[in-house]
Amino acid sequence: MLELTMATVSGDADSGATAGMQLVEAPSHPGAVLRLGRDRAQCRLVTPEDWLFVSRVHLEFGCDADGGWTVGWLRGSHPEPSSRVRLITGGTERELDYGGSAALPRGGSGELVVQDLSSARTVNLGFYHEA
Repeated sequence: MLELTMATVSGDADSGATAGMQLVEAPSHPGAVLRLGRDRAQCRLVTPEDWLFVSRVHLEFGCDADGGWTVGWLRGSHPEPSSRVRLITGGTERELDYGGSAALPRGGSGELVVQDLSSARTVNLGFYHEA
C-alpha cells in the first residue's frame, strides 16, 4: 500500500496559507499508478489550475512487479523546469532530476516537495509505503 498526503501551500513562511489538502492510497499491485498534476482527468492528486510551475502530469508513482514503488518527475512541455523537486527520506534530502526517478523506501515514509522557482508556493507530498 502507498499512501500519499498532499498539501498546497501559498505565501511566505509566516503566513503558512494552505490552499488545500488531499489524501489518496493505492494497493501495491504491479502496474498500479498514482499521478500528481493539474490535469483532473489524469491525476488523483490535483493542484490548482493556475499553478503553472506544476505540469499537467508532474509526478508519477508506479508500482513494479515486486510491489516496490518509484516516483518519476515527468518532463513537461518546456525544456527547463519552472520548479524543483526534493525527496526527503530517512533524514536525507536529494533533488530529483527533471525527467528522473527514484525508488521509495519499503516500510518507510518521507516527503516530496515541489517548489515554485519564482514565488513562495510549494506542493508538500507526504508518503508512506507499507512493507
